Amino acid sequence: MSPTLSTTPPIEALTRQQKIARRAGWALSIVVMLGLSVWVVLRARKRASPPARCPAGFVAMGARCCAAGQSLQADRCAGQPASCPKGFDLRDNGCVARPRRVRIGPGTTRVGPGDWEAQGVVRPELIAIDRAFWLDAYEVTLDRWRACAVAGQCRPIDGEPGQAVRRVTFDEASGFCRFAGGAIPTQHEWQFAAAGPRGRRYPWGDTGAVCRRASWGLSTGPCAIGGDGPDIAGIHDDGASPDGVFDLAGGVAEWVVGEDGTARICGGSWRTELATELRTWHTEERDDRTRWDDVGVRCSYESAAR
Repeated sequence: MSPTLSTTPPIEALTRQQKIARRAGWALSIVVMLGLSVWVVLRARKRASPPARCPAGFVAMGARCCAAGQSLQADRCAGQPASCPKGFDLRDNGCVARPRRVRIGPGTTRVGPGDWEAQGVVRPELIAIDRAFWLDAYEVTLDRWRACAVAGQCRPIDGEPGQAVRRVTFDEASGFCRFAGGAIPTQHEWQFAAAGPRGRRYPWGDTGAVCRRASWGLSTGPCAIGGDGPDIAGIHDDGASPDGVFDLAGGVAEWVVGEDGTARICGGSWRTELATELRTWHTEERDDRTRWDDVGVRCSYESAAR
């Protein structure tokens, strides 16, 4: 009787195969776990990272947000935009926020006492606005200023049409507002528009100042380095007040008439480095005869008519 040949691998061979398979399984498991860990970390970072500084329709270029199709030249957004977002008018060399007025008040608000950082810096104050007024939704742009210059009522100023006008003295800013049928707002009018009846810490609310909400910290941080001017007025939707007033924080600081009749500024600017300077209670004294490169204006009016 011939011997029967067994097809079962020897115990030693079977053990070796099992070891190889087991090691391969372990290696695969480790690779899968590492890949999953990397995916989780990247996803977490993406969720934790702040939104882009420039909103939809604008592209980050250096310290600026330029319209799609433009290029950055010496800190200016140059060239013909491919398009402009809703609410902006297309110009030969930029996008310009369409002027409009926003009704503010009447009402009361308390400035300062709800913010511990205001203690010892600003006197807590109850602001009462007895009757409604209208305020420019956007800081006065170069586009609007040029109409006053063409009429011979304002000094010509060069710059991008959509940027907020700056390097204007208090008297020059007052002259433009008269040309537009309004006046420079009082400090209380401005602060009520920024803080609202609930006394907001920032124009948009009580949450922190981040780069997507305002044109600030563009010169030496925290939002950019090397900037030499503000972004286009009106592009920061997330920083608008509930009433729809834009750039009450950042952009350019704005001339106001202090309660003692002197010229002051509110709102911080593109140069501002500290978030506290963007607070609704923050004001500064400035020489009203100087053409500051970070100070501009918005006007207040007695009616909505233009």
